[in-house]
Amino acid sequence: MQRFQFPWYFWSRSVFFRHFTDMIWRPFLKSPARSSGFFLFFLFLLVGAFVFTRVLDTTTSIAGNSATKPILPTRTSHIYPQIIPQLPKKPLKQIEIPLNCTAYNLTRTCPSTYPGHLEEDPDRPSPPTCPEYFRWIHEDLRPWAHTGITRDMVESAKRTANFRLVILNGKAYVERYHRAFQTRDVFTLWGILQLLRKYPGKVPDLELMFDCVDWPVIRTRDYAVSNSTGPPPLFRYCGDDDTLDIVFPDWSFWGWAEINIKPWKSLLKDLKEGNKRMRWMDREPYAYWKGNPTVALIRQQLIKCNVSDNQDWNARVYAQDWIRESQEGYKQSDLASQCIHRYKIYIEGSAWSVSEKYILACDSVSLLVKPHYYDFFTRGLMPVHHYWPIRNNDKCKSIKFAVDWGNSHKQKAQGIGKAASDFIQEELKMEYVYDYMFHLLNEYAKLLTFKPIRPRKAIELCAETMACQAEGLQKKFFMESLENGPSYTSPCTMPNPYDPPSLHAILKRKENSIKQVELWEKNFWDNQNKQT
Repeated sequence: MQRFQFPWYFWSRSVFFRHFTDMIWRPFLKSPARSSGFFLFFLFLLVGAFVFTRVLDTTTSIAGNSATKPILPTRTSHIYPQIIPQLPKKPLKQIEIPLNCTAYNLTRTCPSTYPGHLEEDPDRPSPPTCPEYFRWIHEDLRPWAHTGITRDMVESAKRTANFRLVILNGKAYVERYHRAFQTRDVFTLWGILQLLRKYPGKVPDLELMFDCVDWPVIRTRDYAVSNSTGPPPLFRYCGDDDTLDIVFPDWSFWGWAEINIKPWKSLLKDLKEGNKRMRWMDREPYAYWKGNPTVALIRQQLIKCNVSDNQDWNARVYAQDWIRESQEGYKQSDLASQCIHRYKIYIEGSAWSVSEKYILACDSVSLLVKPHYYDFFTRGLMPVHHYWPIRNNDKCKSIKFAVDWGNSHKQKAQGIGKAASDFIQEELKMEYVYDYMFHLLNEYAKLLTFKPIRPRKAIELCAETMACQAEGLQKKFFMESLENGPSYTSPCTMPNPYDPPSLHAILKRKENSIKQVELWEKNFWDNQNKQT
């Protein structure tokens, strides 16, 4: 058996290493004093090196924050920002307010579980600025800007009011005086209840009187004398330049059950889809109107503008028989199916008409026979931009000129129709209707000089008191327009009031636009007369 032997170089290297070690350590081992001194010196070097290294590290870190760079290359100490883990934010849970008819039928009382003021979602963007027509809220309330609204003023509005509305701590109470035509008061109150469900805890305490009749009654001239009492603050659906009634969104935004008109939120979608069925260029090149001519002389005059064997005024006018229509299931009165003409006529009835928003939404050029009344949004419309003005004293000739002009300037005419429908779709969507109500009531409440109280005869209103007992189309429209829960976003931001020069400039611009159209029309007919 062969014995294992280390290679010669392992042996030689180990011998060399032992010899080298003996040469270094032997002198110190022989002298204890020298050995102690060496260890102290060696320890001092180690401590010094450690301290010097730390100083270099600190200097390097400080120098990294200054404009002077270190000259000697040293090991640097990198400082990283502390990263705090972000936990994903929990989205706010959408609260639903169920319609509890089972409990209401047992107790006959409104639920006590409605949510109060809710926390808004901080991650949602800031609310947009309200449409321009919201600025008219300040103008409508200007008669009471310096005096405020006293209880006596409110009581003096009771003479023609259909009901008194009181809101206390987010709850609604109503005292009825006169029965309204059809279900105007019912759907108006339903709309106010939906506002309270949408913005719980945000609508301030208030007390007001509401008149559901068409024409305004608070005449400006009756309160023009400086020593007269302040005018009664009376809410209604329309106003005019000679009265001080406060305009409010009409009942049809939540449905008109008597003639089968859907709530606005649903109908607005139908109208948008209806516009897509036929391009403007492919539509009938005439002006269309369909309605009840018996309610006003001005409408009976419009019927005479219809096409006949002797004359074509470019108008296609139809009388609406609502009794027959209801018997036949409203097959011929679908508003979304009536956008098949390039031009549509708006004409007032006994006062303002709810049909204006439906006509403006049709992509057709809206021909507005000079209106006497306005509602809450129509003061935001501009002649020749959103609509074409029609003379009241010579309607047939004015309609013919408008249609001839539009058919000769198709692109411009189509642009007018599109501007109107965009206005309706974007600035009159249901969210803005509620926001207008909110800001109007909020600004009104600021003017009250008294504390609202619940009248002895007032009853509490809630969604259950109205919807649980409703039937037929009324029930259907209630459920369709029900606000299922509160909004986590605030209402739009209220714009500032008009200053006098700005308001004057807007009114002057409207006046000049109408005068320009009348001048074009006059020149057109003058030329026609010369040719004949």
